[in-house]
Amino acid sequence: MAGIGDRARRIVSVAMVLAVALVLSGCSKSTDTAGERSSKGSTTTGVNGGTNRECSPPGDTTPLKVDAVGIDGRDFDMVSFDGTRIRTHWFPNPAATPENPAPTVLMGPGWSLAGATDVNQSEVLGSIDIASLLNAGYNVATWDPRGFGASDGYATVDSAAFEGRDVQQLIDWLATLPGVELEAERNPRMGMVGGSYGGGIQLVTAAIDCRVDAIVPIVAWHSLRTSLYKSETVKIGWAGVLANAAATSKVDAHITSAWEAAQTTGVLSAEDIRWFIERGPGDMIEKVEVPTLLIHGTIDTLFTLDEAVTNYRILEKHRVPVAMLWNCDGHGVCLTSRGDPNRARSAAIGWLDRYVKDDKSVEVVSGFDAIDQNGDRYVADRYVGRSDSHVTAQGKGTLALSAEGGSGPLDPSTAAGQMLAGIAADLTPTKATNALNIEITDSEDSGGDHERGTLLLGEPVVEVTYTGERSAETVDSATTRRPTRVFAQLVDESDGKVVGNQVTPIKVVLDGKEHKARVPLEVISFSLKPQAKLTLQLVARTVAYATPELGGSIEFSSVEVKLPVGDWLKPVN
Repeated sequence: MAGIGDRARRIVSVAMVLAVALVLSGCSKSTDTAGERSSKGSTTTGVNGGTNRECSPPGDTTPLKVDAVGIDGRDFDMVSFDGTRIRTHWFPNPAATPENPAPTVLMGPGWSLAGATDVNQSEVLGSIDIASLLNAGYNVATWDPRGFGASDGYATVDSAAFEGRDVQQLIDWLATLPGVELEAERNPRMGMVGGSYGGGIQLVTAAIDCRVDAIVPIVAWHSLRTSLYKSETVKIGWAGVLANAAATSKVDAHITSAWEAAQTTGVLSAEDIRWFIERGPGDMIEKVEVPTLLIHGTIDTLFTLDEAVTNYRILEKHRVPVAMLWNCDGHGVCLTSRGDPNRARSAAIGWLDRYVKDDKSVEVVSGFDAIDQNGDRYVADRYVGRSDSHVTAQGKGTLALSAEGGSGPLDPSTAAGQMLAGIAADLTPTKATNALNIEITDSEDSGGDHERGTLLLGEPVVEVTYTGERSAETVDSATTRRPTRVFAQLVDESDGKVVGNQVTPIKVVLDGKEHKARVPLEVISFSLKPQAKLTLQLVARTVAYATPELGGSIEFSSVEVKLPVGDWLKPVN
């Protein structure tokens, strides 16, 4: 893949992320049931109750060394716990004084990027700019994560042991500044925002440091295994973007070796897989206790909706105040209606006002707030994602395992004007010409709204019975075989677009014997109108994932698809 210029690298706010299961000592928390939070050490509440939190800052009280950089009084070099210099950027609220201090928001950047310094520029994928936060009454701090921008060290993908501890020391420093509202010594009243890599670091920090009051992770992830290596299939398009974006930065050697393996064999080493899994929040999500607003994109093809849903379910299970908002944004291109472009920004600032400022008069976003491809909104008190009602279809047929006629790439002109079009178009699925096609139409008893259509929201499921055989050339080949896969996608026949730009890999066995598989597809949000038609396509190749073994064919004796009806949501007029 060609090198990426400065503007494109600013565009690629892509995260790889989260934390080693090392939980740094020092924060003590006790949990209880719901209540109203007036300050740390009291109680918190939210859309699903809350937690009673008693917070002691981390035990490291070593005085920080912080040096001013430049002449504008905005940039500083902070020496972190291991001697690594971390460049930070400070934007105090003009109205804040020692007598009338303001709460503070930390905003992390995307993968490979330096912290934001342009007050009026919206962070890509973040939907928030420094000016909006200042106008809302906050101080703002940004920083260059280690390995990126002007910071030293090597990027270790939002590791709790390194990037997480860097942010902890940043919090220590902020607590010493005039105009910063404190709740106790070394304990500023603060929240966090940011998209992608800047979303991952929020989940890490909140898991290891009880001083964080609220977080708004935008298009973050749960596990790098399920997001970048789903069904042990390399997400080659985004992996290339990530690797190229950090080509001039200092990154851990596992990142380089994984990218080399992805290009050559399509199979990662056990060591690299283990390293990346340790840097997904995974079980660390269970340690997050602060109000969390998960903002995610229906068209995000790097960190798909399932990543946010998994985080949501864990937080809800542990009675953490949590809400989830979906919009047509994220790592990808929006080819359908965006709806209200200010919805995510307003929700994020409202969340901070409610849970950082502790303004109980602020109405926060519903427990779940989503849009379909038409920009129509649907809300519910909580995310359910399952239904007793389904739209179903069946079929059968043969798929030739050929390189021709696959899914993607997208014509960039289709997404003209969008920031990520120049990058994401090359790895966006499209309707395939070499495919097994199963027609899907709505039924009269599906419970759909005949004005808007039947809302299909959640995780479709495909069940297949098949027999697959390799080609004679492949059988005789002595070279190392690539993984055997096919890919499933849903196509809206009204415009020929792949629903949500989503495609799912399916493991197959090519040994001439009959096999069965049941595979959940990527989560969707789509309204199927009367007389409209979807098509389930099983395809041999897609630009989104590494090319599998080709040659031969698969005979599908049975294909069944079930799409969940979102009858638990209410439309918003």
